[in-house]
Amino acid sequence: MGNSGDFSDINERGLVLVGCGRMGGAMLTGWLAHGIDPAAVTVIDPNARPDWADKGVRLNALPPENPAVLVLAVKPQMMTDVLLELELGPETLVLSVAAGVTLATYDRAFPGAPIVRAMPNTPAAIGQGISAIIGNDAAGAEALDLAEGLLSVVGEVVRLDSETQMDAVTALSGSGPAYVFHLIEAMTAAGVAQGLPEALSLQLARATVAGAGALAMADDTPPAALREAVTSPAGTTAAGLAILMDPDTGLPPLIARTVAAAADRSRELGE
Repeated sequence: MGNSGDFSDINERGLVLVGCGRMGGAMLTGWLAHGIDPAAVTVIDPNARPDWADKGVRLNALPPENPAVLVLAVKPQMMTDVLLELELGPETLVLSVAAGVTLATYDRAFPGAPIVRAMPNTPAAIGQGISAIIGNDAAGAEALDLAEGLLSVVGEVVRLDSETQMDAVTALSGSGPAYVFHLIEAMTAAGVAQGLPEALSLQLARATVAGAGALAMADDTPPAALREAVTSPAGTTAAGLAILMDPDTGLPPLIARTVAAAADRSRELGE
């Protein structure tokens, strides 16, 4: 699963995780399973689950002075307060998974430090996420490899060419799971409207979306080819797709508007 590699420097110098909610917790679970020593991890989060301490993690203790990595996994609106409280040397990699907070913001807080900004998504909670990363000028190959290794424990990792792409990534894969969950809701309601009991309709919709997604991931067959393979001429699928693929009222313009609205909001939040 990508580049989950050598964590010996982390085990020696320590890793500080600020924020241990769903995303922070998913990453921490993955790190501990991939060879990071629990005693090397300091979690700073007043609401963190107490059982992390039972696993050997240092909970709300004084962090090491020069940790290998500082991971910021708090909500963007809390970031300003968090950055005021932290002091770091330039040997610590800063890895942020907060939406909308720019590299420039972190550069001001941690001058000279290698900083990598990442956008993971919620399927990371079951190791099925995808994260996009971009580094600042101080983040060389080693820093990017380490960031990729830390994120690959919760899914795929892609590298961006420029930070401006992060708004589109946020809108597509960051917010995207919510669009898919809503698709399941809409398919369920449509099945009910056609006479199915709700529980059965939900079971069919959920399994269909999950199965189709797994099939799309199984090999490099383009989605258009997978769609065509299901579509007999003048059959039931073709009748449904005639509505869904309408260039004016169908799914393509709707998804385009959806992703554009989310990307615009991401740009606003980053200003």
